[in-house]
Amino acid sequence: MNRNISDLIYELIEYGKRTGLVEADDEIYCSNRLLELFEVSEYRPDILDYASPSNDSIEQYASRPLHLILEDMLSYAVEKELCQDTAASKDLFDTKIMGLITPAPSVVRKEFASRLSASAKAATDYYYNFSKATNYIRTDRIAKDIKWTTDVPYGTLDITINLSKPEKDPRDIANALKATKSSYPKCLLCKENEGYAGTLSHPARQNHRIIPITLGGEQYYMQYSPYVYYNEHCIIFNEKHTPMKIDHGTFVKFMDFLKLFPHYTIGSNADLPIVGGSILTHDHFQGGCYEFHMVRAKYKETFALKDFPDIKAGIINWPLSTIRLQSKNPDSIIAASDKILDAWRNYTDEDAYIFAYTDEYGVRTPHNTITPIARMRGDLFEIDLVLRNNITTEECPMGLYHPHKEYHHIKKENIGLIEVMGLAILPARLKSEFKQIAEIINSHASLEKNVAVDKIYSELLASDKLTPHGDWVKEILTKEDSIPDSSQIDSFIQKECGIVFSHVLEDAGVFKLNDNGIANFMKFIVVLCH
Repeated sequence: MNRNISDLIYELIEYGKRTGLVEADDEIYCSNRLLELFEVSEYRPDILDYASPSNDSIEQYASRPLHLILEDMLSYAVEKELCQDTAASKDLFDTKIMGLITPAPSVVRKEFASRLSASAKAATDYYYNFSKATNYIRTDRIAKDIKWTTDVPYGTLDITINLSKPEKDPRDIANALKATKSSYPKCLLCKENEGYAGTLSHPARQNHRIIPITLGGEQYYMQYSPYVYYNEHCIIFNEKHTPMKIDHGTFVKFMDFLKLFPHYTIGSNADLPIVGGSILTHDHFQGGCYEFHMVRAKYKETFALKDFPDIKAGIINWPLSTIRLQSKNPDSIIAASDKILDAWRNYTDEDAYIFAYTDEYGVRTPHNTITPIARMRGDLFEIDLVLRNNITTEECPMGLYHPHKEYHHIKKENIGLIEVMGLAILPARLKSEFKQIAEIINSHASLEKNVAVDKIYSELLASDKLTPHGDWVKEILTKEDSIPDSSQIDSFIQKECGIVFSHVLEDAGVFKLNDNGIANFMKFIVVLCH
């Protein structure tokens, strides 16, 4: 059956009714808005001609996945020259489509508040499902991400190759350069994104709705990440476009958030470059309903904080240097976290190459900060304070406590909050690169091992894209008794990639988990305890 634009509008409205986006009272109104968008004046879905009490065609016809409906609508829009045939233009247009059937912010907030009065989980379940239904969370793209786990000495790590973000189209880049620049909204996190039409350089957000919450007496908003790197990955951002800052107020806000949503984790990127996240210009946190493997890390050493007898404190068995605090009293967690942050901000240990500040040309640059993560563990408030330092050296110009050069072929970017907790977000290029590496290894698998390794290494070095992987592949194959066969090679590469990520996390740790590193860590703990 051919699907004309009336059919597609009918199909989308049926989807909206099925998912709660379109109420019966709004059906005609939403249909007419879609007719206007597609510049058509007649509405006669052919599917209605097939309706009869014994014919279930309508039900079958109206149950396709949303992304397929939108793909057909975009094909129509491109054909009628309503939209350019580029990725960015089509993303702008399909978001405009969904915006026409997305309820107003006041409706969504009222429904969220109603559910919150019953339970926090009921409220977040509603909002998360709503964000997927509106296509703000593009579930069809997220499903393309490659995911696996790797066991390492610290437990298990989650590894993902991120394929959710579409690649830039050269035509979109060229058009964006010609477009008039705008400072509205100021960034991707500002509240003004709600309902924004977008540009070629700023995503459309007509289907975006945000939820107001009060933390530490300040106005914040909650939304879900459109790329949900983990279950119910949410972002909690300040009403004001103000820079990231970890301070006493951060810990107060964390405890307030857990009181509202005890089933969620909340954390923050550090507030300094190199060890911070990708957006330092807008104060925000990240949370969600997912048990990161960091949570399962056990105490390696415990110690007593004399001013806080109701707190269990210790360092945990994790590659990044982490102090964990547990208490039933959130005020004690806040005060102790504040004390640790202040002590770390000003801590220098030259022997361990940790400098709180450096001075150059009369400018004093801070280097120490914290990546904090908080959660409930039963009736205990728990916070992990991950010690970070962003100093650089001649050998490590991107950061001494940053992925070192030998691992840049896998991970070169900053180690932010999500990676700190044990979830690697690796670049999309690795999908094709790993596939090519596997093909090269397979082509020489029948040879004697040493001969095969040499040939594989030479072939990798002959490829510009694969050269960065050459030494790594040679090393991991050399340690094997034989070359993995075709049935094992993909899992072999994934396992070794996960091991590289564990080394990346070790690089980011200011105190290594060896005898010398733990001894240096305990020197800092002594400062805290006196």
